[in-house]
Amino acid sequence: MVVGKVIVQGEDLGRWVNAQRHGWEQLLPAQQWLLENVLGIEPAEDDERPVRRTQDDMWALKLRAAQQYHAREGHLRVPRKHVEHLDLDTGSSPSGRQDGAGGPVVVKLGVWLDNVRKRAGKLAEQRRADLDALGMRW
Repeated sequence: MVVGKVIVQGEDLGRWVNAQRHGWEQLLPAQQWLLENVLGIEPAEDDERPVRRTQDDMWALKLRAAQQYHAREGHLRVPRKHVEHLDLDTGSSPSGRQDGAGGPVVVKLGVWLDNVRKRAGKLAEQRRADLDALGMRW
């Protein structure tokens, strides 16, 4: 089941199924039995485990969203509620790894930039320079 494709009463069933498959070890034996025998859901294989992104990967992803917004709009004055949609199917993940982490990604760009502004004093010099290059208002 694909995440985001089947929504019932506001619940994403694909996300729920994935959570059960990837959290199999935390389920009670009775829950595992019901999933397998009644719903036909099996535990996730080791090669299906979701890839954990590092903080550097997440920074690169969000910077890419900021760059995409800047290229389209010509500025980085992003409303706080704005979300930017990235398509990562076009190659590798932000860190350059070919890890299967492609696909559409939604970045809450406005919130992220607001939080970055609030923590500007703790920001690494290179990260600050990356945002300065996009005309970041501090």
